[in-house]
Amino acid sequence: MVATRRLLTRLAFMLLLLNPQGITAEEWIDLTHTLSSESVFWPTAAPFELATDFEGVTEKGYFYSAYTFKTAEHGGTHIDAPVHFAKGHDSVDEIPLERLIGNAVVLDLSELINGECNFLITTGHILAWEKSHGRIPENAIILLRTGFDKYWPDTKRYLGTDLKGEAGVAALCFPGLRPETATWLAQQRSIKAVGIDTASIDYGQSSDYRAHVNLMSRNIPAFENIANLDQLPPTGAFVVALPVKIKGGSGGPLRIVARKASSR
Repeated sequence: MVATRRLLTRLAFMLLLLNPQGITAEEWIDLTHTLSSESVFWPTAAPFELATDFEGVTEKGYFYSAYTFKTAEHGGTHIDAPVHFAKGHDSVDEIPLERLIGNAVVLDLSELINGECNFLITTGHILAWEKSHGRIPENAIILLRTGFDKYWPDTKRYLGTDLKGEAGVAALCFPGLRPETATWLAQQRSIKAVGIDTASIDYGQSSDYRAHVNLMSRNIPAFENIANLDQLPPTGAFVVALPVKIKGGSGGPLRIVARKASSR
């Protein structure tokens, strides 16, 4: 509890230093797709549901609304906790806040990928990015832009298929991170987390999900189905990624936002 308070105090102080005149809404970018019945979910998952418990004017004359929602952990913009692919590692409620808050770099590969759904992001792509923007700093949050968020919420274009069940899984087609590159990022760049604007850190046709395993066996979480990465610069963004705190959960809905570097 004391450590958490100290972290939040440091966060507030950092934000004050970045903008002593106060933070304006225009400086924050929402990287979250709105969660609704239109949200894209894995082919084997049930869609998001929102049921009305009550909505209207009560007998005492005031308006009141309340709803019940039902969702899989891994749909819409969400987090994969390490335990999702690494037994005994952090569940979503156990991930330290330090891993979810921090400086970010955005690797924009959208022009290179150009809609190629079987594209794999390699160490070579990252080293080429570093030649232009400098070495990825330690303890950074890595955000990978493939450009596929432009297809959201068109399931067929975003996932490569609109089939459901195991047939849908077999037909998935979207870019992802090469497993060896996931290991390299963890070992050579000491990253906090990895995010991507597709449905999975692994590419659609993966059958062993080794990028997940290689990250999560090192307690590195993943953020998936991110939006609006085109609005962030390659360096200088500050990310806050806070998931629903589900005890023992393998993941959950995520509200992720980023603050651009101040021009002051």
